[in-house]
Amino acid sequence: MNEPVPQDDAAVLRHELAVEQHHVNHVYERLAVAAVEARNVEAESRARFTSDRGDWLREESGTALFERDAFAYQAAKRLAVLDEEHEGLVFGRLDLNRDDETRYIGRLGVRDEDYEPLVIDWRAPAAEPFYRATPTNPMGVVRRRVLRCRDDKVISLEDDLLDTDSQTDLTIIGEGALMASLSRARGAHMRSIVATIQAEQDEAIRAPYQGITTIAGGPGTGKTVVALHRAAYLLYTHRKRLERGGVLVVGPSDLFMNYIERVLPGLGEDAVTLRSIGRVAEDVLGIGSERQDEAAAAILKGSPSMVKLLRRLVNAPVVAEPAQLLRVSIKGEILHVDAKTLAGLRNQVLASRKVNQARELAERVLLDNLHARLPESIADIERDEFDEQITSQASWRMFMHAWWPTLSAEQALARLAEPAVLATVAEGILDPDAQELLAGSLQHARGYIPDAGRPRPQWTVSDIALLDELADILGPVPAPVEEEPSLFVDSSRAELVTTADLLSDRREPDEDMHNYYSHVLVDEAQDITPMQWRMIRRRGPQASWTIVGDPAQSSYPDTKQTENALRELAGRAPQRTFRLATNYRSPAEVMDLAGRYIRSHLPSAELPNAVRSTGIEPELLSTDEAGLTARVEELVTRLIGQVEGTVGVIVPASRLDAIGALDLDAGTGRVSVISPLQAKGLEYDAVLVVSPDDIVAEAPGGPRVLYVALTRPTQRLVTLDLSGAKPGAWRESLG
Repeated sequence: MNEPVPQDDAAVLRHELAVEQHHVNHVYERLAVAAVEARNVEAESRARFTSDRGDWLREESGTALFERDAFAYQAAKRLAVLDEEHEGLVFGRLDLNRDDETRYIGRLGVRDEDYEPLVIDWRAPAAEPFYRATPTNPMGVVRRRVLRCRDDKVISLEDDLLDTDSQTDLTIIGEGALMASLSRARGAHMRSIVATIQAEQDEAIRAPYQGITTIAGGPGTGKTVVALHRAAYLLYTHRKRLERGGVLVVGPSDLFMNYIERVLPGLGEDAVTLRSIGRVAEDVLGIGSERQDEAAAAILKGSPSMVKLLRRLVNAPVVAEPAQLLRVSIKGEILHVDAKTLAGLRNQVLASRKVNQARELAERVLLDNLHARLPESIADIERDEFDEQITSQASWRMFMHAWWPTLSAEQALARLAEPAVLATVAEGILDPDAQELLAGSLQHARGYIPDAGRPRPQWTVSDIALLDELADILGPVPAPVEEEPSLFVDSSRAELVTTADLLSDRREPDEDMHNYYSHVLVDEAQDITPMQWRMIRRRGPQASWTIVGDPAQSSYPDTKQTENALRELAGRAPQRTFRLATNYRSPAEVMDLAGRYIRSHLPSAELPNAVRSTGIEPELLSTDEAGLTARVEELVTRLIGQVEGTVGVIVPASRLDAIGALDLDAGTGRVSVISPLQAKGLEYDAVLVVSPDDIVAEAPGGPRVLYVALTRPTQRLVTLDLSGAKPGAWRESLG
């Protein structure tokens, strides 16, 4: 630890790099040995437990095959971890003041031949001082070193001297890892910040798993990546509890999910499911969506009033006339059941069954009611004969198809495109204007109810939550079973048994309708509507939760509805909130402009403290409609030359197709054209915001969505108003 080193600065750096490279080489050598050992275990398990029987298996042979598969699974799982390409497998070193102890910190734990730790997993308690130690509380750490590696090569070092009172001659190199990492250009995927986690972030990462943990903070505070590291930490610390159900990560868009997809595998975790909000219900519906509604329709569809409306919709008869009255005849007598009685019987059945699983019970209850109405002259008819005569009548079959049809969620929601149906079920819930808005947004579903030969409707992200609610009310559509006679007879049964009987699933039909997760992480939670919260909650009824968001960036305007939805989610579970107050991403120049804008619309907005300054003020430019295309092309070309990384062009949704069709990328792969809602959670080295006034007018949440767009850049911000020579109206808010 106290080995003398050369005094020349360049020689000192070379010496320190060589020392760290020697240790990293040893780590990778041991990693290669571990990979070979895992492959040998896998091969040995297959050889040891392979049966030589090709026709039938004895019980002990079946047990051997099970053991073989278990060994092979564990070996393959270990290989998957070892073979993962980890950028910077070793990224940290701690020099402690007791016994000259040195600890290396990395993405996974590696031990030497004597089972001594070469690298400590970053989630282990022994690694905690790497993130928590400060000069005021060094936690026994003298020097904290961050190693930046490219593949298996150490390319740079950054040191922090934490215990200045300690008597040491340790070499200190660099200006600190955090600011060095912030100056690097952004790429197409989010990086792990595991090497540069700060104390306030680490506290949120290592918080207890029980209940709900909220990570709040303004733009650029690292909420998302802190939450992802928390998911990895929880899986490491509480693996037995969480790995079976796994972790569900919900984000605002497919673009965002692609952006973050490498973070958790890079931290050694794969028991995680990533879903954009429009794809959360794919487990039940088999479909998802990225298509957005216009602002007013999205807000209406997200409101909790939709729950009552959808329940009424399910109870409304599909065919009005036949469902109002049942008339059947038996031995010359006419029996009938009126609409009021039918409604009561329907409610009785639905009290214990979901609609699509209740048809058989509904028939039985209705037959009971009819049998009780028999006149005395034929009251002695056998019940089996009575049931057979009633159910064989065409009038009965027609009535049952109309009164109790089997419906999919998509078929049910498509009915709301009919103004007459909507007016019936929405009375007292939605006013006429809201009904017109809802019906209009669903007009695309008219005539496109999914069945043979018809295309599927183009549902929106907001529709997906409504479909999931309907699927929960209706239950799954029973799959038709086509039974074919089998030549095999089960000797333990008295009747002929078909192959379909033996292979059919005897579970309750809606038993596993949803996938269930042990932990649910919701990012950009401020945008989740009450209906979407209900959808997500169905996937984690017993889960612990991490909720990430910032009210100042919300696109859903009714905060009270959202608060009520979160209260229902939390119940009596323990809750804790961590607020990240430091903006590591946005330059102070950009944050000053964005902060002045949002404070004029939302005075209570909590603005983070930007710790970086680039010296480059945002450019506020204008053009007219005729010059828009040429001006956008000119500005993007300039920005590509000014920054090394990515350029984001954020445009109103109405202009997304037109500007997206321009050849702005020029083959660089560095330019993205996106809408403001798609920009949530993303970051770019330079950002061009096109027509801010249109963004405010079109997006739900208006000014708060523009605030999101303004805070995406890490280096340069340019805005382009479509107001001719005059500034855009949004600039009035800057003061």
